Amino acid sequence: MQIGYARTSTHDQVAGFEAQQRDLTAAGCEKVYWEQVSSLARRRELESAIEFARENDCLVVTRLDRLARSVGDLVKITERLTSKGVALRVLTLNLDTATPTGQLMLNLLSAVAQFEREIMLERQREGIAKAKREGRYKGRAPTARRQATAVLALRSNGASPADIARKLGMARSSVYRVISAAQPTT
Repeated sequence: MQIGYARTSTHDQVAGFEAQQRDLTAAGCEKVYWEQVSSLARRRELESAIEFARENDCLVVTRLDRLARSVGDLVKITERLTSKGVALRVLTLNLDTATPTGQLMLNLLSAVAQFEREIMLERQREGIAKAKREGRYKGRAPTARRQATAVLALRSNGASPADIARKLGMARSSVYRVISAAQPTT
């Protein structure tokens, strides 16, 4: 059985979402799981599709980035599929892991993606080091410090740290840190 999986990150991506559904149906998918959720969030429909898949089934996606958020994620997903005897098919790459060539291509793509990621991180570290040497890199401004005035104002009005954290969208520990830093030392 061909099982399709379609995903977009936001509800605004209507055209891309419809195109995925159309392509999966045209590819012969008898059942299509779909969701509109960030790849960083829990993907319930992907989990359902993998759970539903049985030996000799094939999970079909239009593009690799619709399935996995990283090389590590792709490896975990393909290992789960392989352990169940389920193949993976990526339409845009004409890749099918039911064939030895498809398995090779997936491994090569994963290796290249991992290499690109490592090179990008290395360049990023070099750029940050250079900026630090030149005194241009300050790092990310701590969120709690930017909201210290609001934290202290709410606290002086009797708000609890939990209420302050909820109202300002910050961690309660950060609220305590701001309050503690504002108290005079003896």
